[in-house]
Amino acid sequence: MSLSDRLAAVNRTKLPRLFALMIGISTLLGAAHHVDHIIRGNHVGWPIAAEVNPFTYSLVIYPLIAVGLYLVLTDRDSTRYWALLFPFSAGMLAFFHLSPWAVEPPADVILPYANPLYGYLAFGILLALIGAVVVASAYAVAAWRRTI
Repeated sequence: MSLSDRLAAVNRTKLPRLFALMIGISTLLGAAHHVDHIIRGNHVGWPIAAEVNPFTYSLVIYPLIAVGLYLVLTDRDSTRYWALLFPFSAGMLAFFHLSPWAVEPPADVILPYANPLYGYLAFGILLALIGAVVVASAYAVAAWRRTI
C-alpha cells in the first residue's frame, strides 16, 4: 500500500483530522525530547547506553502509538485505546519530570547545556510535550465518553 493510499485510509476512518494532528504533534515532541536526552547525555539508557533505565522504558511509547494507528487504519474503534494511552502518558511525563519525586527534574534538562538558551529550549519542548499530551488526553477521553 502506497503512502497516499494509507493517508486516504486515515481520511476514511473515524479519526478526526484534529486528533490525528494531536497524535502527530505529541509524537514529534516526544521524539524531540528523546533526542534531547541523547544530546545532553544524561538520563540516557539502552539502546544508547548499556544501562536500562526510565529512558529505555519510555521508548515503548512508539510501538504503543503504532498499535493505535494500526487500530485506526484497520477501521477498529480506537477511542478507548487513545483515552487510556494519552492520560497514562501524561501522568508518566508529569511524574518523571515535574513531580516532587521527579527522576529527571527541570534542572536536569536545563543545566547540562553550556548555553542556558539551549537548556530552556529543551525544557520548553518538554513542557510543550506535556501540554500536547494533556490536551490530547482530554480530547480522547471526551471522544470515548461520547461513544459509551
